[in-house]
Amino acid sequence: MPEPIMMAAAGASVLSGVMGFKGNQTAAKSAKQVAEYNAQVRENELVLEQRQKADDEKNLRRNSARLAATQRATTAASGVQMSGSPLQALADTYFKTEKDALRIQYSGDIAEARATADAQLTRTEGQARASALKTQAYQSLLQGASQGATLLG
Repeated sequence: MPEPIMMAAAGASVLSGVMGFKGNQTAAKSAKQVAEYNAQVRENELVLEQRQKADDEKNLRRNSARLAATQRATTAASGVQMSGSPLQALADTYFKTEKDALRIQYSGDIAEARATADAQLTRTEGQARASALKTQAYQSLLQGASQGATLLG
């Protein structure tokens, strides 16, 4: 029969392993929750970016409509008919507006793709960290049991 001191040491080793297991399990859960939170923050930022891009496009179109109206009014006030250079200037205004609107939409699409990838990467990294911590938890449990068994003989 092992000595009481050896039994106590073996018990402490096993208890240490169990405590390490519990701590790493909690850390794994926490890592996963933090990753999910960060991913959701990034997705919320995306919504704000999309709203900003929509507002940018709306403002661009509004300002372009004002410019086109000013061009038409100025041309009409001068007595010149809307043809030739004045008509070309108005057409250029519309084409430039559409080109700029497409740029805004494209940058919004890029931001969306980046945010989606960032959120997924954050979730994947969190799952990987959680998995590593769970593995450490089992290693701690096995190490404590092994040390306890070694001490008991």
